[in-house]
Amino acid sequence: MMTVDNFIGGSFVPPASGRLLDDVEPATGGLLARIPRSGPDDVQAAVAAARAAFDDGWARSNVKERADLIDAIADGIQARFEQFVALESQDQGKPRDLARAVDIPRAVNNFRFFAGAVRHDRDDAFHMDGALNYTLRQPLGVVGLITPWNLPLYLLTWKVAPSLAMGNCIVAKPSELTPLTADLLAQVFADVGAPAGVFNLVHGLGPEVGQAIVEHPGIKAISFTGGTATGRIVAATGAPMFKKLSLELGGKNATLVFADADLDQAVDGATRAAFANQGEICLCGSRILVQRPIYDAFVAGLIARAKTWTAGDPAEPGTRVGALVSEAHRDKVASYLDLAVEEGGTVHCGGPPASLPERCRDGFFLEPAVITGLPTTCRTATEEIFGPVVTVHPFDTEAEAVAIANSVVYGLSASVWTSDLATAHRVARDLETGMVWVNTWLKRDLRVPFGGVKDSGVGREGGRYSLEFFSESRNVCIELGTHT
Repeated sequence: MMTVDNFIGGSFVPPASGRLLDDVEPATGGLLARIPRSGPDDVQAAVAAARAAFDDGWARSNVKERADLIDAIADGIQARFEQFVALESQDQGKPRDLARAVDIPRAVNNFRFFAGAVRHDRDDAFHMDGALNYTLRQPLGVVGLITPWNLPLYLLTWKVAPSLAMGNCIVAKPSELTPLTADLLAQVFADVGAPAGVFNLVHGLGPEVGQAIVEHPGIKAISFTGGTATGRIVAATGAPMFKKLSLELGGKNATLVFADADLDQAVDGATRAAFANQGEICLCGSRILVQRPIYDAFVAGLIARAKTWTAGDPAEPGTRVGALVSEAHRDKVASYLDLAVEEGGTVHCGGPPASLPERCRDGFFLEPAVITGLPTTCRTATEEIFGPVVTVHPFDTEAEAVAIANSVVYGLSASVWTSDLATAHRVARDLETGMVWVNTWLKRDLRVPFGGVKDSGVGREGGRYSLEFFSESRNVCIELGTHT
């Protein structure tokens, strides 16, 4: 069992209260680590350390210094690659193969990308009669980063890298359910000699640490990824304080499959979109809408593929479905299978695994579930479940498909499967989502805007959108006078 400390002012320190929380391994149900149950005093210390680092030189650091540090952090993650892989799998429950293929490489790429982005960034200049205007892009100061448990390092680094690139200092709070790769990232910061206080990490519960971060007057911006209900609290607290806010929240994303789609490709894509990372991705396609002529064939193919995504020990090679992040979350997801039956649906597969390795007998596992026969307006089909559960619904016309897709309060992402380019363009235009994939899912270019509409959030991150969020743009106008 590990013991984790906060990382404040370049040092690992215990919480001011001395209180600790249990970090449980999802695959076994056993105690994995003890972490700080921090509070406002710890947040205050972190903000003070961050502000001191900002005032003592980081605010005036040049692009090369910042980009070189960001690249050094990427090197540090790469040097500890397998350690990060093992911890991410142990702490979150995801298959180790998935962490090795996606999560940790993406964390490295986030730092590489933003090091390059800030090196090649440019400010605007505008000529007018008798004057020159130019734009200064300057750091905000201290920023707060609050990240979720589903993609712990992936999403933390997505925020840390552009924050540093623009010259800010950071107070970060990872989920109390998945703190270990954040702790290892802090060790990388220490190893590469990052200036003390540039990156601070405070562990603990949302109402005790997250709220203190959002409320602190010394924190100028909040980048939050998590549930919509918590996002409302962040917005209600931060907006009256005139903080910059970026909120990436929940989703109930639709996969739209038209009759002219490549059936095998669409079934494979929809299966991955439904069940990757145990369905614990905000972008997962948890509602599948299928045009009626291919509905039966699609459902049969989806059920067959879902049955091959069996749950197993995340540490074993070849495991496709690991453990859900906690017992409470597993029970919540499982409750929707009972609700689906109450609402008139048929659960074709899924639920508790028939067998598991001895090591995992007390873990938090569910097999992928496919549900049909539900009205599109029922709770199972409209509420975010955030697990390996997908509902499938027939439609007849393009207009009907778009209306069903847009009928929920969320608007994060969607995927469209069709061989007709005109259909793809029309449907992508009409869907009320921040992102649309056509004949693919989760193919990410780090330059493009990432975020949702409606109850899925406010703001955009990615590429220049992140650089703009983590900085303040100021205009300078120089009177040039006239020639004599």
